Amino acid sequence: MAARGAQQEEAGRLAALIGFEFSDTERLGRALTHSSARNGKDGNYERLEFLGDRVLGLVIAENLFTLFPTASEGELSVRLNQLVSAEACARVADNLGLHRFIKTGQDVKKLTGKRVLSIRADVVESVIAAIYLEGGLAPARRFIETHWKPLFADGVTLRRDAKTELQEWAHANHGETPVYHVEDRSGPDHEPRFTVKVTVKGVAPEIGVDRSKRAAEQVAAARLLEREGVWAPAD
Repeated sequence: MAARGAQQEEAGRLAALIGFEFSDTERLGRALTHSSARNGKDGNYERLEFLGDRVLGLVIAENLFTLFPTASEGELSVRLNQLVSAEACARVADNLGLHRFIKTGQDVKKLTGKRVLSIRADVVESVIAAIYLEGGLAPARRFIETHWKPLFADGVTLRRDAKTELQEWAHANHGETPVYHVEDRSGPDHEPRFTVKVTVKGVAPEIGVDRSKRAAEQVAAARLLEREGVWAPAD
């Protein structure tokens, strides 16, 4: 009974933050729970994150299609990648203060930097899924359009997809395609660490580390772009 009351109290505080009142507080609890904090396939946000990512992509793509009627498919794809990136999602999480509600195991509580950024981004997507499953697309769209509005306004300052940028730079300057290779995989299943090396013929390679192969490739590409002066160093 006490746990149920705590869930309802938390749901009430979240409703005030995100503008949506949940009746299914158990689903909301899952949306805020990292796999390190609870066992069981339905006990954490991973499945919700999967769905929320797709809902977010649909709504952002729809908005871009309307806002930029003359943009090419390539330009729309770049803008989409910026606005659904982990950095963009984490920014929304930070603006909402969602970090105060995320449940993790003790080992994850000690993490810093990009690995925590990824968790904050995941939780935003899982909350979107929880809204969608309870209220449908309309309230999910309203949440996304409200909280991504500052990012749309600031979209020109968001970085392009790092792998796309590096591929174009490598072709233009070296006539080569970047090659990515997984150097190492470590860590527990709920928080893996992939180390990826990116190589472009004619320049020194770079290394990226993150919780998925794809994310580590992005980190490696971004580091190479920064080192070569194509991008300014990230803040």
